[in-house]
Amino acid sequence: MALGGRIDRAQQRNRGVGFVIAVIYKFADDQGGYLAALITFYAFLSLFPLLLLLTTGLGFVLHGHPDLQEQVVTSTLSQFPIIGDQLRDDVQALKGSGVAVAVGVLGAISGSLGVARAIGNALDTVWAVPRRARPNPFFARLRSLSLIGLLGLGVLMTTVLSSVTTGASAFGRLAAGFQVLAVAISTAGNAGLVLVAFKVLTARSVRVREILPGAVFAALGWQLVQTLGSYYIAHQLKGSTQVYGLFGLVLGLMTWLYFLAVVVVVAMEINAVRAGRLYPRALLTPFTDDVELTDSDRRAYTSYAKAEQFKSFQQVDVTFTDLPDQQRPASDPLSAIPGVGRDPTAAADPDPSVEGVPDPSAEAVPDLSADRVPGPSADVDRGHLP
Repeated sequence: MALGGRIDRAQQRNRGVGFVIAVIYKFADDQGGYLAALITFYAFLSLFPLLLLLTTGLGFVLHGHPDLQEQVVTSTLSQFPIIGDQLRDDVQALKGSGVAVAVGVLGAISGSLGVARAIGNALDTVWAVPRRARPNPFFARLRSLSLIGLLGLGVLMTTVLSSVTTGASAFGRLAAGFQVLAVAISTAGNAGLVLVAFKVLTARSVRVREILPGAVFAALGWQLVQTLGSYYIAHQLKGSTQVYGLFGLVLGLMTWLYFLAVVVVVAMEINAVRAGRLYPRALLTPFTDDVELTDSDRRAYTSYAKAEQFKSFQQVDVTFTDLPDQQRPASDPLSAIPGVGRDPTAAADPDPSVEGVPDPSAEAVPDLSADRVPGPSADVDRGHLP
């Protein structure tokens, strides 16, 4: 423990290391992997309705310009490594009568809101927004509509930058500079879109400076995932998409979406840890109760408890009690969990050396000091019972 204590004190004194550890612990406390999986699932379900909306909208806006429509769709699907070409072949615009198209568009909008709600739920969880303050399902869907507008801006930006990158080859030696500039502008634009999403999709009132670091991290992470994801899918899943067909497509798409979702959730955690001063954390706090909590630990655990407030008239108070060593669970960590092991409501074994502490194993003795025994006839004296 001496070595562990020195390491713990060292990481608490180092702001950078302490911050990184706090982000990792907050990610684990919030079950960030499951939040990312939920975002991945709804992103997968929302992807095809969103692409359907894109192709249908382009059919109306760019009617008579099929080449431009193809360029917009191609530049958008180029964000999906390897599998973008297959997605382009599978998505077609809605066609038919005006009523049929309107119904189809409404259905696509409804289907595309799942990912926005999943991101909003993750933001509220990370920011520890009390349940009572979170929007009801109806208003949550209305709030999620803003994400469709953000995605539309992203498609427009991607198309313009793709055109710049494609035409950069005409400038000879300046082509590399134009490509680097396009990547920089794309990263800045993605950071702006993430910034707006982080502010709009959470029920907590946040300032721009509180969410800016996470937005920048998410934008840089997007570029990194684009590079690493392309390499991974090209070497690991390219053959499988040809062999397994649809299964390979789904596997590659889910893998890529999960990488992005993890980056987004980590970006949320960075903002929450920084804004809430939730660092440094005790090094062993996720693993044992035999640890001295820091002020940041107490703030974090208090926020988790108060996030479970369902009603405005419900009061949630958090108290930390420093248990003596002999009362800490030594060999059975499950004994502190209600319903597992020893009954947590049972009183601790009394110390027979302490005067005035009753022995629970002794037979209960009724109190006979009263003059009367309550019963059907309250006037019967105790001494004249039949």
